[in-house]
Amino acid sequence: MANNDLIIDYDDGDIETNPSTGPSLQDLVDQRYSRRQALRGGASTAAVAVFGGSLLAACDDKAQGIDNTPPVVGGTSSGATSGGRVVTLTGTVTDDNAIVSQAFTQVAGPTVALSNANTGAATFIAPAVSTNTNLVFRYAATDVKGATSTTDITVAVAPPTLGFTAVGRSLADTVVIPTGYTASVVYRLGDPLSSATPAFANDGTDTGYSNRAGDHHDGMSYFGLAASGNTRDANNSTRGLLVMNHENISEQYLHVAGVTAGATRVTSEVVKEMECHGVSVVEVTRASNGSWSYVQNSSFNRRITPYTPTAFSGPVKGSPLLFTAYSPDGTTGRGTINNCANGHMPWGTYMTCEENWAGYYRRDTGDNAVRTALIGAKSTQAFTRYGLSQRTGNYAWTTAAEATPGATLIRKFNATIDQTQPVNGTGDFRNEPNQYGWCVEIDPYDPASTPRKRTALGRMNHEGCCPGRAVAGVRPAFYMGDDAQNEYIYKFVSNTPWAAADATATNRLAIGDKYLDNGTLYVAKFNADGSGEWIALVFGQNGLTATNALYPFADQADVLTHCRLAGDAVGATRMDRPEWTAVNPATGEMYCTLTNNSSRAPGNVDAANPRSYIDPRTNGSRSTGNANGHIVRLREAGDTTEATRFTWDVYAFGAGADLDPTNINLSGLDATNDFSSPDGLWFGSPTNASGQITPVLWIQTDDGAYTDVTNCMMLAAMPGTVGDGGTRTITNTGVSATSTATTRIGKAPGTALRRFLVGPVQCEITGIESTPDGRSLFVNIQHPGEGGTFSAPTSNWPPLPASGSATISATATVTAGTRPRSATIVITRTDGGVVAL
Repeated sequence: MANNDLIIDYDDGDIETNPSTGPSLQDLVDQRYSRRQALRGGASTAAVAVFGGSLLAACDDKAQGIDNTPPVVGGTSSGATSGGRVVTLTGTVTDDNAIVSQAFTQVAGPTVALSNANTGAATFIAPAVSTNTNLVFRYAATDVKGATSTTDITVAVAPPTLGFTAVGRSLADTVVIPTGYTASVVYRLGDPLSSATPAFANDGTDTGYSNRAGDHHDGMSYFGLAASGNTRDANNSTRGLLVMNHENISEQYLHVAGVTAGATRVTSEVVKEMECHGVSVVEVTRASNGSWSYVQNSSFNRRITPYTPTAFSGPVKGSPLLFTAYSPDGTTGRGTINNCANGHMPWGTYMTCEENWAGYYRRDTGDNAVRTALIGAKSTQAFTRYGLSQRTGNYAWTTAAEATPGATLIRKFNATIDQTQPVNGTGDFRNEPNQYGWCVEIDPYDPASTPRKRTALGRMNHEGCCPGRAVAGVRPAFYMGDDAQNEYIYKFVSNTPWAAADATATNRLAIGDKYLDNGTLYVAKFNADGSGEWIALVFGQNGLTATNALYPFADQADVLTHCRLAGDAVGATRMDRPEWTAVNPATGEMYCTLTNNSSRAPGNVDAANPRSYIDPRTNGSRSTGNANGHIVRLREAGDTTEATRFTWDVYAFGAGADLDPTNINLSGLDATNDFSSPDGLWFGSPTNASGQITPVLWIQTDDGAYTDVTNCMMLAAMPGTVGDGGTRTITNTGVSATSTATTRIGKAPGTALRRFLVGPVQCEITGIESTPDGRSLFVNIQHPGEGGTFSAPTSNWPPLPASGSATISATATVTAGTRPRSATIVITRTDGGVVAL
């Protein structure tokens, strides 16, 4: 019998009452979505897929976001890296809804600037770190319904290292650079600086060089400009001003058929040659594709030539030593010449330095006798000490007539005394040579400003003027070399402690007055035990008085105008041609290139200049003395620019790899890094990884001893510190004498010194500075083909532009018969990283 009893109980639905075999909810989900999607989305995805939003809405779950599945994200990087290199972060995302945003943010490690951070592929430049360091980045993606997922990416960063394969030696008529780099020509001899100046023909017919690029590009600095307008932005790496020296000329290429022969020079040719000397200020910009070009009609463009009015400042201003027919009160002058190296001042000005200026002056036979009789023997002594001998003068300019009758633009280079004029020199140019040999400060941002000759820094064959580290409250120093055989290394220490606010001042030349017009000029003495001292060149001190037996100094103006004689009097160390100076931005140590010295004999070596040897050439000839040069460095006592004592050693000795490793190739150079005659010198900027932690030192050569094997070159190094090596006793073997010397030498550079670039035939590599980000490096190629003639040039560099392109590759094949031109090139990494790292 059936049981019809009614049973009533509460079950809350937890009972199976449907015996049918229809599909379950899970079956429906599996039919629409893969197992992976169901697992990813969970219940909310299943519910939306089968029922739409109404079911969850009924349960009020939509308000809680349960109707949307978070995206699934992943992230990778281009891998472990080192400082200065490009790192790529890649994010991946999948979702059942549209992705509306994705972004990378940094969550740990030294802060970096992310490019394209709001995309799925961001990049950054790895920072300089002192030890292995992890950087962590978070990738986040958000879908259209607001769900967000994140993942973290860790990038291991090691300290910066040189990141290129050394290039080999080269005798080719081209620029050789490492794989992974490009080099383009930016600014060549004759390039017009205004829209009104015709294009350069390069056949000797061109004129108007006061509005064109000059010749023999040399020392150079980059000054950032704001993205638009005329204001300064020192950190902008895409728009700026290049300021560069034009040291000299290759006169055979400037005229149609070379220099016109004759007893007197053609005026138009002389004007052209003079205008090719001096300084250029030229605006440059980087396009979105990374290519650089100069702006022909920029309002900043400017040439400073031997004709440009200048002003004197500092202790020699107004001295009778500067009196001329042009400036009877000795406060003004005209022009600058033979500008070699330079200095980038901390307040945003350019310091150009007058080097081999003495050779341009004419002094007729008999002028020594007249000068001694009228002015005194000390005047003749001073002229002789500065190489102002009786001769015609470079290029015989003063044999030409003035372009404008009555003018003295050419005549000023004749320092012969006119006995009909006042003895004080106000009627002729007997004192004109005293107006040259100075450091000259230029404000590149103000085309109307007058260059100022800073006399407190002394008068010499100024190679360059490199500031030491600027530390608030500490008096800054400026390091200088006097480029001639057996001359001295100097530093100037300001009387005024550095104020950080002055770095961004707009009255830049007034800031120069503040730091450069009052202070102490010192000369270096290197001791055999690795110590050294800075000897003050101050009238009344260290025997610099009117009773000095070597030279009777009259006052401080006399000491500064004749600081070579002051260096002689105080016993400074005679060096092997002191040229460029550079200061390590991380340590403050100062490096100075000692290019070479053919007069360094075995009998007069010393600890700081220890080598004299015979260097054979492949053609059977030989060089003697210190033919290959070296690089000395010093560390100030207490690591302060105010110090008067220092320690020193030799960072590297130039030599061919095949030379005697015991007595000549003391730094153990090999085929990847051997060099001769170091000249240009510059450390990477502290605004990027190449100037931080272990800064890159760039070394450029101006060589004649090794050019049978290779053209001049540029090397990159990561040097250690003073004292990281030891002492070495060597034997010098000259033509007819031998000697021994004990020197102090840094640790062997090894792979931390590599050849980065080799230039074209008969060039010098000189002048260097990067953009603040270190990703574009400007370098000058000076006087390619300097030994050729107008009809038979020995170089045809630079190449001509490719058809249909405005860009000129510095490494392209040259065109036969083309006259060579000095030029500025820009080097970049193809991946956009910091150059050299």
